[in-house]
Amino acid sequence: MATQSPNLLKPGDLLGPYRIDSLLGKGGMGEVYRGTDTRLGRAVAIKISAREFSDRFEREAKAISSLNHPHVCTLYDVGPNYLVMEFVEGDTLAHLIKQGPMAVEAVLQYAIQIADALAAAHEKGVIHRDLKPANVVVTTTGIKVLDFGLAKLGPAKFFASSSGEVVTQTEPITESGSIVGTLQYMSPEQAEGKETDERSDVFSFGLVMYEMLTGRRAFDGETKTAVLAAILRDQPAPIQQFQPMTPRSLDRVVRKCLEKKPTARWHSAHDLKQTLELIDLDAPASGSASALSAASVSGASGVQAAGQRASRRRIWTAIAAAGVALLAAGAWEWWRANRFTDLPVIRQDVDLGSDIALPGPTLFVTNVVISPEGTRIAYVARPASGGAPRLYTRRLDQPMAVELPGTENARGPFFSPDLHWLGFISTSARKLYKISVDGGATVPLMDLKGTPGGASWSGNTIVVAQGGSPLVRIADNGGGQPTPLGPFAPGEIIQVSPQILPGNKTVLFAGNTGNEGGPPDPDRGSVEAISLKDGHRKNILKGGAFPRYVASHGGWGHILYTFRGALYAVPFDPDKLEVLGAAVPVLNDIMGGLNVAGKFDVSGNGTLVYQKGTGVSDGLSTIQWIDSNGKTEPLLAKPGIYSSPRLSPDGKRLVLSVRDGQNQDIEVYEWQTGRTTSLTFGRAQFEYPVWTPDGQFVAFLSTNGSTYSARADGSGQPQQIMAGTAVERRYPWSFTPDGKRLAYFQPVTGRYQLWTIPVEEQEGALRAGTSEPFLKSEANDLMPQFSPDGKWIAYQSNLSEGAQIYVRPASGKPGQWVVSAGTATWPVWSRSGHDLFYADSAENQIMSVSYTASGDTFVAEKPRVWLAKLDGLENWDVSPDGKRIVAAVPVRSAAPAPAPQNVHEVVFLENFFDELRRRAPAK
Repeated sequence: MATQSPNLLKPGDLLGPYRIDSLLGKGGMGEVYRGTDTRLGRAVAIKISAREFSDRFEREAKAISSLNHPHVCTLYDVGPNYLVMEFVEGDTLAHLIKQGPMAVEAVLQYAIQIADALAAAHEKGVIHRDLKPANVVVTTTGIKVLDFGLAKLGPAKFFASSSGEVVTQTEPITESGSIVGTLQYMSPEQAEGKETDERSDVFSFGLVMYEMLTGRRAFDGETKTAVLAAILRDQPAPIQQFQPMTPRSLDRVVRKCLEKKPTARWHSAHDLKQTLELIDLDAPASGSASALSAASVSGASGVQAAGQRASRRRIWTAIAAAGVALLAAGAWEWWRANRFTDLPVIRQDVDLGSDIALPGPTLFVTNVVISPEGTRIAYVARPASGGAPRLYTRRLDQPMAVELPGTENARGPFFSPDLHWLGFISTSARKLYKISVDGGATVPLMDLKGTPGGASWSGNTIVVAQGGSPLVRIADNGGGQPTPLGPFAPGEIIQVSPQILPGNKTVLFAGNTGNEGGPPDPDRGSVEAISLKDGHRKNILKGGAFPRYVASHGGWGHILYTFRGALYAVPFDPDKLEVLGAAVPVLNDIMGGLNVAGKFDVSGNGTLVYQKGTGVSDGLSTIQWIDSNGKTEPLLAKPGIYSSPRLSPDGKRLVLSVRDGQNQDIEVYEWQTGRTTSLTFGRAQFEYPVWTPDGQFVAFLSTNGSTYSARADGSGQPQQIMAGTAVERRYPWSFTPDGKRLAYFQPVTGRYQLWTIPVEEQEGALRAGTSEPFLKSEANDLMPQFSPDGKWIAYQSNLSEGAQIYVRPASGKPGQWVVSAGTATWPVWSRSGHDLFYADSAENQIMSVSYTASGDTFVAEKPRVWLAKLDGLENWDVSPDGKRIVAAVPVRSAAPAPAPQNVHEVVFLENFFDELRRRAPAK
């Protein structure tokens, strides 16, 4: 059959075995028809060239024929001047985007499929070069990428001479019939007529994602020149400006796609697809702070309270009318115990650090608890005159507090049921003690392993939390061996804040599935109950920390818990272990932020005592340079939830862990250019980054317990170095100067131990050999740091009383030296090789130790104060010249200074149970 002129084709005409049904579109290059294959009876799309088989059609035919992918249209046949392809039914992205920004979930789903199609094409050497919303169709079975007419095959180049042909139309194909490229979706190098590769498609892909998320083009203008200038020079408006719910991780993916320089973009669509698949769009639990409105809850609770009062009045009227004295007397007692008394909440703000409360001013007050009958408080404070923090107790009818000698470095006080004793944890001795509330000798009860996490006393039983180990129970006289209550749940890494519920059958506690060794993530926390009899567990709530049950009603009550600086209350039946209603916020100025330890307590008669927040906003901090005089200079001034900042070996970059909602990723910040490079994207949490000595790689820990590494320039994907578990996680800490060995620590049988592992670079990634134990002791040994010459390892250990910094030969030869004084942590060598820094956590300051080393002998001088009063002791690093540190400093405390004035201030709320009853639903 002779070739027909395109303008003569009309419905019913035949083109070989293909019947023309309708015209779909046309342009300068030819026409597109819908047709039917008369042999098979299937619908097809027929693209006809305006002239005998053009280079453009030949490229498209070769490109599509080389691909066999579910998200790429299929080529059925090739004629003298036409292509016969799969007819794809659906809406183009261009049509859908006209309706406004698309849902984030849909964008992510479509983006993964588009990236998958591009990856398949790139693997075959096919570069699309005309990716745009009009060339992507959404079908019932997923995405289809169309129009490979501008595809680049093999060594072919796209020179400037052809760019004029490409930009002949700028309207989508469904409107004008254009089947050629569009300037608004070109990469900078393509728009300039330079050579293109896979990264050009990545740029266009980023433009498509941006348009799906925002409903508008990233680069636009009234003229082609204006569009071209925007592509080459401008940055698109922030996605959150048009789509506020876009996750930061997804925004970072798009931003990396739209880098002007190809080398700064994702290097392949394959890497891009894998990264998109790791992005987690799951929202926080409905009971979280972000899902609750204090104003709406307050109004609803008022209506509930009115309804409850009316209902109970009707009950009482019916009982009284019956005239049965005994029944009426019993009902009176029930009503009196459960009625709404409408007593107002009385608030008293008390400065416990004043001379009135204590026998001298103090630097801080924390861990405030109130006795069950509400007549006495106990708390931890440190005198301004110096020395370790210790316990104080004060009767509320007395003006002065009393110091309890022998309680230095106390933490987590708790009252005995008979009110005669105070239990507490010694962080220096790592023991649990008790002491009379009137003072006297301390009585040891048990040795602790892991991080102390609180205790509870009921009857003659004490339940103790040890952070990295399951809860245990002991007798209140210290006799016998601690008895575990049960193992960790799958993925659980801590059990803290225990409380024995009424009846002495069940323990309430907080669990968490991520971020051991740092601020636990409330979104990954849970409130759990465990049986003292058989260890059976039940989940009560998702999210939050520090749960406390209060018997605010007759027979039932509330669980109070903290979540991101707020206190919530949820009705709870302690017998059935069931929540009876929705959680409501009751306070928003409570200290705590992301910490496990709550800063509140409640007496049995309904007095709530809590510590006011210090102005630190939910763990937010800035990154600051700080010299030895306390002078600060902003490095990363934008507030964020930062941790573990580490300076690169050349001192020009900073790697740190950044939390954004449920995600916690590793980022590299170059302050001279302001560029931030994300090394991880995904639903796992990553922390504790450490540089290789050449600055090419960063190793870090995942919450799944494994250690990963990534290229510091952001290219490629993170690669696993060592496998671990959520319980026995491997914390990477330092490399030898030659980069051939990595030191790490890992919890083994309840104690941290030091290990090293050989590491080498292979095919652009770090590969590890077999781990070797460096030090096994009866102590907790952690944070191993190789010295600049690689001959020594400094580490933290509690081998002697309290945590100290030790130094040992890296060769494993005998010898160890204690170089610290006080309670020491976080050893960091100066890179000059003359000083060793560490943090004195008791005095809240940075110390420096000068040393000399000869052969196998290490001689340390007396520690000296390098910087007094630093916030965030576990978030700093020393600059290469040793003249300043970089630290994460809490927001609104931009300079290291004496503790804020309100750290002594606690609030007493009397009649707090009445407020809870007003908010509670009818049982």
